Amino acid sequence: MNANRWRMRALTAIGALLLALTCAGLWRQHEYDTDGFTVLALVQGALYFAAVALSWRGGLSQRALLAVLALAAVMRLAVLLAPPYLSDDINRYVWDGRVEGAHINPYRYVPADPHLAPLRDETIFPKINRADYAPTIYPPVAEYIFFLGTRVRESLTAMKATLLCFELAAVWLLLRLLDDWRLPRARILIYAWHPLPLWEFAGSGHVDAAVVTFVVLALWARRRETVWLTGSALAAAALVKFFPAVLFPALYRRWDWKMPAAAAAIVIIAYLPFLGAGDAVLGFLPGYLQEEGLQSGSGYFLWNLLRNVPPLEHAGPALYLALATATLLALAARSLIRVQGSYLVAAMTMAVATMVLLSPHYPWYFVWIVPLACLTPRPSALYLTLACPLLYFVPGGPDPQGARMAFEWAIYGPFAALVAFELWRQRTTRTGVGWIEGLE
Repeated sequence: MNANRWRMRALTAIGALLLALTCAGLWRQHEYDTDGFTVLALVQGALYFAAVALSWRGGLSQRALLAVLALAAVMRLAVLLAPPYLSDDINRYVWDGRVEGAHINPYRYVPADPHLAPLRDETIFPKINRADYAPTIYPPVAEYIFFLGTRVRESLTAMKATLLCFELAAVWLLLRLLDDWRLPRARILIYAWHPLPLWEFAGSGHVDAAVVTFVVLALWARRRETVWLTGSALAAAALVKFFPAVLFPALYRRWDWKMPAAAAAIVIIAYLPFLGAGDAVLGFLPGYLQEEGLQSGSGYFLWNLLRNVPPLEHAGPALYLALATATLLALAARSLIRVQGSYLVAAMTMAVATMVLLSPHYPWYFVWIVPLACLTPRPSALYLTLACPLLYFVPGGPDPQGARMAFEWAIYGPFAALVAFELWRQRTTRTGVGWIEGLE
């Protein structure tokens, strides 16, 4: 048996196992076994990594590529039809879409407000988290998506299907980008078979699927030097979840005014319909930062680690936030003076650094790194996205046993070791750009 035939048989076997584990994961969710599900998701991640390694050098035929995409679609369809389990955020999405459909500004009222009593039902309203004290937290482009997703039907499945349409567009754009960079189309497997978008988009219906689409659109536009579309797409991504704004210096061309002008225009246009809420247009964001320990510093793994060092044990979180901001500003400055053609590396670096330094401790915040890994593959970034489901083991509320630190060590410790190895390898091979093969 030749090597290529053996490799294809191995990929077929891994694909079958991934599908079987998807079904097993749904069963564990049906049994309300979060720990059992998380173990299965981690096993999926290990098999997925093996599939990436097998497809990396050899590429895939057109027929095999279609099989990879078909399996990804089948897994998503199976998960789409199951009720959300890992998160209840999607109930807020449907509720916000319903509120907008009633011509009410979603930033003005919390769901339990008497003004919204006529909109309540027995399916969505009782499952909205923070219903009695938190207005919506989501930026305006996310709100437009919620409105769109509820126009056919105000249901969880319809909302998940809407977000999967965004993901489908992202996959198509990724294939175009791989062609533009003359990279093997087989790298689409890095995204299509990754268990994190499977469970967080088809399963939980997180709006981060739209973030992925707009980020990939911005990268596609940047590759084609369509600066107004680059700025517009990046602004749209940041107005779904704020984090992608950090990609601006990576994609910016020095002395170009069109990209920032387009981004500013999108921000202004997107917020205009909601300005009637006044300063409440930021929604629950300030409260969320406090609730998740992002103001006090308790929500940051690195700060929890650093403040155990004697010189820092009495320091406040402002020191950590200052150090994190300085780090990101330094990376942004480096992005602006990058080697021509290396903006993909700069984008990956900014995305990963932001998540490691500032992300809340939820797995779905890491999903938007995955499409970048198709274009700038790094073992460290892949490990980070595959290991982050360990956060589902972290208990909510007080954590006297230090379980959060233990699981976060399991995520960030090996990640840091892999980053160190990658930097050493880049230095010794003197590639200059590093991590990207065949882009120059």
